[in-house]
Amino acid sequence: MITRIKAVENLRKYIWENLIKWANDFWITYMIDGNFNKWWKWLVLEKWAWLENNNKKAPNGLGFELKSVSFNKNKKTWIYKPKETMAITMINEKELLEYSFYKSHLWEKLKSLVFCATSWNEKNDPNSVLLEVTSFDFQENWDLIKEIEEDYEFIRRKCKEDWFLNLTWSYWKWIQPRTKWSKNSTTRAFYARPKLVKIIFDLDSK
Repeated sequence: MITRIKAVENLRKYIWENLIKWANDFWITYMIDGNFNKWWKWLVLEKWAWLENNNKKAPNGLGFELKSVSFNKNKKTWIYKPKETMAITMINEKELLEYSFYKSHLWEKLKSLVFCATSWNEKNDPNSVLLEVTSFDFQENWDLIKEIEEDYEFIRRKCKEDWFLNLTWSYWKWIQPRTKWSKNSTTRAFYARPKLVKIIFDLDSK
């Protein structure tokens, strides 16, 4: 299997490459019934990293998993900013109630992710380049870890007091629980807020 270091090395060879060109080269379908296939960028990134596709909780590399998030460029400052939150992992109600932060799947996932930033231009524009690839070292920022832990523990308390399906995105600083699929879905997932995504990539300094 591919290691995290090797996957980052493989991916960084393609920084500033247009993903749509490679989607065509890899025979990846990026349009389905007139709409963009929401997985197409992810599939290209996995090809670049030499990974097999995997959308399960298990990692798709040796102890790590790829995550991608879109950035758009501010037309006044020309600085890339996160366009959206980033899905981290599904929430299992039983696990959430049972495990504290450092024993949680959320913490294991955060430590293991390889993050990929891709550009987003506009709704109907398929052109997108790979901006950055990083593996965030949470060990270097204990203040941030502590605040993420506080978010997680608050969410645990909220789940105990107010029921799992009442978890919403409104209350937390760095991470948020949200519905994963449709608006009325009974599933929940942890998402990184845009300001956490911004810290992970630190594109302002590049």
